[in-house]
Amino acid sequence: MELHSLQVFLTVANEKSFSRAAEKLFRTQPAVSLAVQRLEQELGEKLIDRSGKDLILTDAGRNVLDYARRFQSLQLELENSLAELRDNSAGRLTIGANESTALYLLQHIERYRELYPKVKVQIRRSLSSKIPNELLDGNLELGMISYDPGDERLKSKVIYTDSLSFVVSPSHRLARKKSVPLSELGNETFIAHNVLSPYRDVVLREFQTHKVPLRMEVEMPTIETIRKLVQSGVGVAFLPRMCVEQEIEQGLLCEVKVKEMHVERKIRLIYPTRRALSHAAKAFLEVVG
Repeated sequence: MELHSLQVFLTVANEKSFSRAAEKLFRTQPAVSLAVQRLEQELGEKLIDRSGKDLILTDAGRNVLDYARRFQSLQLELENSLAELRDNSAGRLTIGANESTALYLLQHIERYRELYPKVKVQIRRSLSSKIPNELLDGNLELGMISYDPGDERLKSKVIYTDSLSFVVSPSHRLARKKSVPLSELGNETFIAHNVLSPYRDVVLREFQTHKVPLRMEVEMPTIETIRKLVQSGVGVAFLPRMCVEQEIEQGLLCEVKVKEMHVERKIRLIYPTRRALSHAAKAFLEVVG
């Protein structure tokens, strides 16, 4: 059954006239009559009693009219819902990110929420290595990773160049130095991140290469806890700069350059190549630039 036939019947019933319905629908009267006849044939019921002068609905016609009005209401709801999505005054956005990239996203989410306060934003914490597959499986719409996925089924957009930052508390002996050699860090207590990552591998490798002791006497599960311990003077740490940028600007942490540790990585926003992005996702891409 076509919704168009129901709409024609609804207009005829509301106008109580085939001719007035035809005028309202910008159709000819025979075309309107034919559409109603086809609906009657499809349903196997007479909907309009044509024996008298006035247009009268049969019992079946009144029943169908009730459903036609419901369909019309649902259609209006659908059109309004789609219009809201287009205007970004509704919708949902789901992004996959690990802890460090989720921290970087905060500034963009704040801006996005200012522009589109009615869009629901959900950040799902996930291992970077799993995000590409979660996107392809349809569990996420966008993903944040720090490597090139190397998959033609995914598009990637570099939105930030991150670096590895050596941070100490403002009261630390190295806080006033602009740079230090790696050899000066052999006696420091490092607060380490006990999650495997490319940055962790780089730190381990460089200390081994330069034969400098690496005293990882405290290991924590999150960057936030590492950051707080460094601020308190418990130890020092190598952290993604995007996760400590604000604290450095506020003077809560001090960044010291380590000559042998110039490490950068590209932060990428990725999404499926062939799947159409929602209006909410397109708007987020514009916000992150």
